[in-house]
Amino acid sequence: MHRQHNRGFSLIELMVVMTVVGILAAIVYPLYQDSVRRARRADAKTVMLELALWMERFYTENHRYDATWADPPVAVTSLTPANLRLAPKEGDQKYYAIRLTNLSAQTFTIEAAPLAAGPQRSDPCGTLTLTQTGQKGVAGSASLPAEGCW
Repeated sequence: MHRQHNRGFSLIELMVVMTVVGILAAIVYPLYQDSVRRARRADAKTVMLELALWMERFYTENHRYDATWADPPVAVTSLTPANLRLAPKEGDQKYYAIRLTNLSAQTFTIEAAPLAAGPQRSDPCGTLTLTQTGQKGVAGSASLPAEGCW
């Protein structure tokens, strides 16, 4: 009598493999999401630093942040190209709105706020801030210290 051997996996073996894959996915996917969130935040910080450099060059030429020698007020739209008001500068999808606030002759604050409709809205850092003195911080409902976000 010749015995026939089945080739394949038993239901138990498949269940064990699916459990292992599920556990790995539960660990890896949040880590991946966090990495993507940090990369998007890095793009926003790059745009903020670029704008801060522009503001410092403007101050060097005009001895103030908020007006030129002829004293017309500086409009945020005239500070940078239109694509610098959202971050990242490249690509169709934008994650942060960049705003210039607290603008006076001697001060400015740059804010990068996650767009409410975008995937960055769940970023625990909230709104990033940068002042004319180079002070970096977070505003709003940030659950992380500024050092962890910058």
